[in-house]
Amino acid sequence: MKRVCVFCGASTGNRPAYRAAAEALGRGIAARGLGLVYGGGAVGLMGVVADAALEAGAEVIGIIPHGLLAREAGKRNGIELRVVATMHERKAMMAELSDGFAVLPGGFGTLEEVVEVLTWLQLGIHRKPACFIDVEGYWSRQMAMFDHMVAEGFLQPATRALARVAADPAAALDSLAGFEPPPVPRWLLPGEK
Repeated sequence: MKRVCVFCGASTGNRPAYRAAAEALGRGIAARGLGLVYGGGAVGLMGVVADAALEAGAEVIGIIPHGLLAREAGKRNGIELRVVATMHERKAMMAELSDGFAVLPGGFGTLEEVVEVLTWLQLGIHRKPACFIDVEGYWSRQMAMFDHMVAEGFLQPATRALARVAADPAAALDSLAGFEPPPVPRWLLPGEK
């Protein structure tokens, strides 16, 4: 593993623990000699994790659509900032440049990003792990929803297991490092019809 993509909020949320987890994740990525790929913003947990990783000596690559550049005050100093045209391009580039995905608390965008990479893993489009960092139980209801999908017959147990969860950033990085891709068929390859 060379780089970890972090999905997280453009807000810091209401609890100090969210900021603390973002700082710990950024430092942890650097301590393991990894690079950070993230959404490119200077705001919210995005800015916190990027600052912490950069200050600890990690390579940091931010990817941001030009329409969000001013709104999210795209980071520039010391960060390789790549400006793209669309959100779709942003997500594709984040996935391409990363070897795994760590998920801090966030809103619709964070959830949408991680569910997409889990779907890609399920379909065999990539073989990269994703791990939710359950800061103070933030993701516990989402995990319960995934379990409900299994109970209702919309998600297979083996697929449900792809949505890993860890209590803290260090455990999440361990989970990503120890991931063994499941033997799933490659339903779709990029560019195939």
